[in-house]
Amino acid sequence: MADSKMSFARSAPANDWLVICDFDGTIAHVDVTDGVLSRFALPQWEAIEADWKAGQIGSRECMARQVDLVRAPREALDAYLDTVEIDPDFPAFVADCRARGLEVVVISDGIDYSIKRILQRHGVEDLPLASNRLEFLGGDRYRLEFPEANAKCSAGSGTCKCRVSSRRASGRSRLLIGDGSSDFCLAAEADLVFAKDKLLTRCIEQRLPHRACPDFASALRLLPQLDRLSSRGSDRVARPNPHHSPVISLETLVNG
Repeated sequence: MADSKMSFARSAPANDWLVICDFDGTIAHVDVTDGVLSRFALPQWEAIEADWKAGQIGSRECMARQVDLVRAPREALDAYLDTVEIDPDFPAFVADCRARGLEVVVISDGIDYSIKRILQRHGVEDLPLASNRLEFLGGDRYRLEFPEANAKCSAGSGTCKCRVSSRRASGRSRLLIGDGSSDFCLAAEADLVFAKDKLLTRCIEQRLPHRACPDFASALRLLPQLDRLSSRGSDRVARPNPHHSPVISLETLVNG
C-alpha cells in the first residue's frame, strides 16, 4: 500500500490560495467509512461510534477500534467502494481550479484506500491526498494507521487537517470546502470556508468567514470571488475580533 502521507514539495504555481477539500460527505455523497462499517464490521462498532459522538473518545481511537472490527475480503470491500458516487461537478471544479493556477488537495479523516479507489474511478486520482492509512493484514482483516496524526490535536483526530494544510499552504491563504465535525478545527484557521450541513452551522455560530456551498456546482460559481478577494491584498478576508469587531461578511468584502 502506498503511503498516504503528502509530499510537501511545492509543485503548484505560486498563488494566493490553497484549496482544501474534505472527502466524506463533501466530494463523496456519503460517509464512505460508515458505509464500510455498516456492511462489514462486527456490531460493536456502533457502541464505539456512540462513545465518539458523546465526546468520550477522539476520532483516531474511534476509527482504529472500528476498523479492527471489519471482516471483509478485499474483493467485497472493493465491490462496495465501486458503488460510491462523488459529486458530479467535482472533476469540473478541479479542472477550473487548475486553469486558475489554484492547487487542490484532499485532506480527510477517512481512509486512504477508499478515497484513492473512488477518485481513480472518476478520473481525479492525481490529487495530493493526506488521510488515514489502511493496512491489509491478510484474509478479511485490516488495521488503520495515522501518518498525519498530531498528539496535540484537541479533537484527537486521525488526520490533523490544521497542521497538514498549514504545511502544504506555505504561506498561501487557505480555502476549506467541507461539511462536518472533522472540519471544525481547520475552519477556525482557514481564511475562507465553503460550507454545508454541520460545518455551515458551525461557521455561522462561530462567526467565521464563509459562504454556504451545498455542492461543487455552487463552488464553481463561487471560485471567481477568490480572484477578487486576492486583488484586495491583505484585506481579502478580514477575520473579525469577536470581542471588538462586527462580522464582516464575504458579500461586503466582495462587493465592498
